Amino acid sequence: MKLPIVSGMRVIKALTKQGFVQKGREGSHVTLEKRTEEGVFRTTVPLHKELGKGLLLDIIKQSGHTREEFLRIL
Repeated sequence: MKLPIVSGMRVIKALTKQGFVQKGREGSHVTLEKRTEEGVFRTTVPLHKELGKGLLLDIIKQSGHTREEFLRIL
């Protein structure tokens, strides 16, 4: 499946729906965290208008989702 072009805010909203909470913010970057029985998932999302595909893939991996799962929650 092809990755869409999304903003940092859209990614943050999608991850928040999945139980991630904001743990901090430094400039234009927001750190999100989710604690589960499997462990702690942390990722940093820049508040850019468009996230590059490589960066989006890194955020997906760090959040513990597969590409398909993430596209469903967007």
